[in-house]
Amino acid sequence: MRVSKLFGKTQRETPAEAETVSHQLLLRAGMIHQVAAGVYSYLPLGWRVFKKIENIIREEMDKAGGQELMMPVLQPLELWQETGRDLAFGKGLFTLSDRKDRKLCLGPTHEEVITQLVRYNVQSYRDLPLLLYQIQTKFRDEPRPRAGLIRVREFTMKDLYSFDTDEDGLNQSYDKMLQAYQNIFTRCGLHTLLVEADSGAIGGKESHEFMVITESGEDEIIHCAHCRYAANVDKAESIKGKVEPEEPLPLEEVATPGVGTIEQVSNFLKVPKSHTLKAVFYIADGKLVFVVIRGDIEVNEVKLRNALGCVELRLATEAEAIEAGVVAGSASAIGISDIKIIADDSITSGANFVAGANKPDTHFRNVNYPRDFRVDLMADIAQARAGEGCPQCGSKLLSTRGIEVGHIFKLGTFISEKLGALFIDPNGAPHPIIMGCYGIGLDRLLAAAIEQNHDAQGIIWPMSIAPYHIYLCPLHLENPEVATAAEKVYAELEAQGLEVLFDDRKESPGVKFNDADLLGIPIRVTISPRALETDSVEIKKRSEKESELMPLEGIAARLKELIKNLF
Repeated sequence: MRVSKLFGKTQRETPAEAETVSHQLLLRAGMIHQVAAGVYSYLPLGWRVFKKIENIIREEMDKAGGQELMMPVLQPLELWQETGRDLAFGKGLFTLSDRKDRKLCLGPTHEEVITQLVRYNVQSYRDLPLLLYQIQTKFRDEPRPRAGLIRVREFTMKDLYSFDTDEDGLNQSYDKMLQAYQNIFTRCGLHTLLVEADSGAIGGKESHEFMVITESGEDEIIHCAHCRYAANVDKAESIKGKVEPEEPLPLEEVATPGVGTIEQVSNFLKVPKSHTLKAVFYIADGKLVFVVIRGDIEVNEVKLRNALGCVELRLATEAEAIEAGVVAGSASAIGISDIKIIADDSITSGANFVAGANKPDTHFRNVNYPRDFRVDLMADIAQARAGEGCPQCGSKLLSTRGIEVGHIFKLGTFISEKLGALFIDPNGAPHPIIMGCYGIGLDRLLAAAIEQNHDAQGIIWPMSIAPYHIYLCPLHLENPEVATAAEKVYAELEAQGLEVLFDDRKESPGVKFNDADLLGIPIRVTISPRALETDSVEIKKRSEKESELMPLEGIAARLKELIKNLF
């Protein structure tokens, strides 16, 4: 491809709206164009990268035994209503009506459709196991699309679904996909961290995410350098700071004028935050919930939602809390009888806490559970933090940021039971099919590759997904010798099947070199009057600073070998 004919222009300036490195560089390199918030067009260079990622994924899915199919974007809403997941996705689900007023949605994922499809095609245990996948467009109405391709409203996903007769089969399918995913990310030149994860609105049991570690990542990862424990902050557990055991003392009421926050209570009564109990009020599926947690710990709302089994969860407004009889700044579970109380298990560590007395400007000392108040549900609903103990080895936990590029989870029988996807066992008895779900966002993977592979000058594509392998860069094309040599080399490289981007523009060396670095093509081949004096060309790898001269004779064979070694 000649640069003079290439659709899309590079930009010198960083677009003001681009906040992450990948977003900035993709726009500057002329690889994507924003159509609307969270909606992008791919230009030819970006599309070549996309297709290479797609091909790697397809090869690994096929090698693992997957069968590719294609399912519709447009789905009947009633399918989602059968599983109840229309409520779980909430406003994230794009919905519409056809001319006959039938309700439809644009698929954010395809568990319902694939399960219905399997229900009509699987009868016996002999039909299983199955690994079925597609590479298809998805739609999610993100409230805040951001970071270019990392959080969008229209995107492409590879989603594979496994169908098995028992847990052992599910485990085997899960392990196959885990290995396939590791192969994919390695082939794409990405270093990933496997972390425990929450399954979110899709549901499921065991769940893992593949994270690309980068400062611009929107996910916080809690991990241990000692034993390699790692989890998304939504899922992460920790050994919470210990509180020394004490003998319970009698409940004591104390005046706390103007004191309402945990910080104020701690300072006023001169007690550490770990000796206080925090009261937080939520609305869970329309009902007020009272949360009790130790004062030095924050509530993890994902864990809280999972513990409650609710679809919608939000903090209660002050007006909602007052209407329920709550005294702002002095609330506690003591004496509460008509509100559901859920407590973090941190309240069982320690004694003689300070908590609200449920009347203005007043607190209790020496509050103890279960002596002084009831709890309807006890669970780990705490946010794990760096510095706390690793749940596996006790070492100090660390925190980093990452971009999720893949998610695998064991769905179980939740959807197959709802939609009646059953198989008949050897004894003639029906059972729900056991499912697993495995997703990779191709757009996000492309962006993550840039986040992990770039420098101040531009992108540094791994060879396997680079739009072209060679950037042929002749300098001073007005020189007949340079022009002739450039055309000859271009023809020779193309004849050998090499992927070449030929910068045939009559631009200055500075412009050409800047564009070569910005586009991130792995190998730059420079033809200049000086190099031709020794019948040579200059070879520079994008990932290295130094260049070297290679003889012009036989250059195609040498470049072919160099490319092979860089894969």
